Amino acid sequence: MISPQQRKEAAQSLQTVRDCLRFGESSLRAGQVFFGHGNDDPWDEALALLMTTLSLPLHSDPRILDARLLPSEVDAYLDLLVRRVNDRIPVPYLTHEAWFCGLPFYVDERVLIPRSPLAELIEQSFSPWVEPANVHRVLDLCTGSGCIAIACAYAFEHATVDGSDISDEALAVFDDNIHRHGVEDQVRALLSDGLDNVDGPYDLIVSNPPYVDARDMASLPEEYRHEPELALASGDDGLDFTRRLLRQAPDHLSENGVLIVEVGNSWEAMLREWPEVPFFWFEFERGGHGVFMLDRQQLLEYREQF
Repeated sequence: MISPQQRKEAAQSLQTVRDCLRFGESSLRAGQVFFGHGNDDPWDEALALLMTTLSLPLHSDPRILDARLLPSEVDAYLDLLVRRVNDRIPVPYLTHEAWFCGLPFYVDERVLIPRSPLAELIEQSFSPWVEPANVHRVLDLCTGSGCIAIACAYAFEHATVDGSDISDEALAVFDDNIHRHGVEDQVRALLSDGLDNVDGPYDLIVSNPPYVDARDMASLPEEYRHEPELALASGDDGLDFTRRLLRQAPDHLSENGVLIVEVGNSWEAMLREWPEVPFFWFEFERGGHGVFMLDRQQLLEYREQF
């Protein structure tokens, strides 16, 4: 915790960018905050908070390190730092910016903070598992901020992309990001409970749905408690949403369509429940796990088991 006395001393003593970054890193380390939303280093988090305060890019000229700050700038920075350390609010919710596939997105507590390993697949246009030239329609199911849908629009320039979500609040954030990226003619937001109100068939359905099981929900670090539970929890074993998706997906895929889904730690529960299903599990160079693929024919073949 940053005590009121520490904050007062900091406000009186900190003068330069370097001073603020040093104090920020020390405070984050002493506060034992949890890093799980894009940054894994206290210096990077302190830098993000300070550059946001100063309206400067993260990769600013190092010569600014010894630039003196106004007292009001130091105060604004300390306000963010106290909220990060004392209230355990993740940095992207404080800066209202998160990066995914090298693209910036607006985020707030209405949506999950982008961090999916699916980014690695999108950057490759899902090749060689998907032939990009054959992808004309894409669905990002449980879109949240819309980061996956919009990144897919960049990856498949000639495809139309739908992003669906059950949350009106999430779709408001998604709509804002659609306009920020200028993809209104290619991407649209749909209100839908799962696949109930989407317009198929799609050549590719991608989903980062709720998949956290009850045990993991009970032990989540405080930082994750600021994210919408609706986008995280999915029953005792984390598979409530995925079961429904596996049953319904073939009805919304084109003949050669593919389903790619992230289930995180719940992949073990899937293997226990459906040991005979030939899920293809991706491996990632940049870390991450629990992302599978099935094509439409496989989904139809094993539909009764789902």
